[in-house]
Amino acid sequence: MSSQEIPEENLPDEQAAAHGAVEPAHDDPFADPGLPAHKPRIQDIDERAAKRSERTVATMFLLSMLATVGFIASYVIFPVDKIVFIFPFGHVSALNFSLGLTLGLALFLIGAGAVHWARTLMSDVEVADDRHAIEATPEVKAKVLSDFADGARESALGRRKLIRNTMFGALALVPLSGVMLLRDLGPLPEKKLRKTLWAEGKQLVNMNTMEPLRPEDVVVGSLTFAMPEGLEEHDEDFQTQIAKAALMIIRIEPDDIKDKREREWAHEGIVAFSKICTHVGCPISLYEQQTHHVLCPCHQSTFDLSDGARVIFGPAGHALPQLRIGVNSEGNLQALGDFEEPVGPAFWERG
Repeated sequence: MSSQEIPEENLPDEQAAAHGAVEPAHDDPFADPGLPAHKPRIQDIDERAAKRSERTVATMFLLSMLATVGFIASYVIFPVDKIVFIFPFGHVSALNFSLGLTLGLALFLIGAGAVHWARTLMSDVEVADDRHAIEATPEVKAKVLSDFADGARESALGRRKLIRNTMFGALALVPLSGVMLLRDLGPLPEKKLRKTLWAEGKQLVNMNTMEPLRPEDVVVGSLTFAMPEGLEEHDEDFQTQIAKAALMIIRIEPDDIKDKREREWAHEGIVAFSKICTHVGCPISLYEQQTHHVLCPCHQSTFDLSDGARVIFGPAGHALPQLRIGVNSEGNLQALGDFEEPVGPAFWERG
């Protein structure tokens, strides 16, 4: 079919124009459609509905406060190791579950209350404003302040005192959850950093053979590692205790010991020093027999074991603590007390 055979009303615009047809008007795709007419909510026209919404929001804030109190109470009620069965989660920690549940509820209820407040009681009238330069003119500043005042008035924060007071209460209690989390830092160290398992009468046990050390087991120039008797590798706090109590046992010719106190605290040239470096707490294990120097493998701090284990090189801040030793009635090496200074790296309470 040719163009001449097509009905005129079905011709394209160009052909229709050629036949004298008028081009239909098209809407501007970039025209401002304007704002839809505002539809009032039930709360805008019925004060009873507004009061119901106010009570709903206040209830959420009150429940949030109760959840925060429950979070704090959970720390007191549930021990750390209590396990309970909760369907469908299975066996879970009672403390962790209660903390997560109560804190989640406290935060959710504050958010839900704020959203419900905004959607039912705050003004929902849409306002269009023209774009303006980034730098605010005095007139714009005045308008911003005026809009802020209008927003504060429309939020009804001053008039809805029940909502305002319960919201402030919920927001004030929630930070207490963070304070309670400080308990997870553990108990106060008290004097635990200054004390080890060594005490008068504690025998020195060879860490390789797990047998008590005797003076004849330690030859001149040898290096042996020891720990207190009674400490077992399967103990729950083994790593914590050995990190403070591990010893280096070295036998030096008495005439080669330069430090007077070191000689007095030794037994027939056998000296016992902490194995824990005083820089960052690495275990020391490299011994130079001819010079009686020990080297920390982490940062190369070097200590002279013939001169009170003083630092002769590296970043360590002070000498290795020495343990006073002797021999018991069975002929085994034993401690004559605990270290007189803290073991390991310096800490702020060190005195």
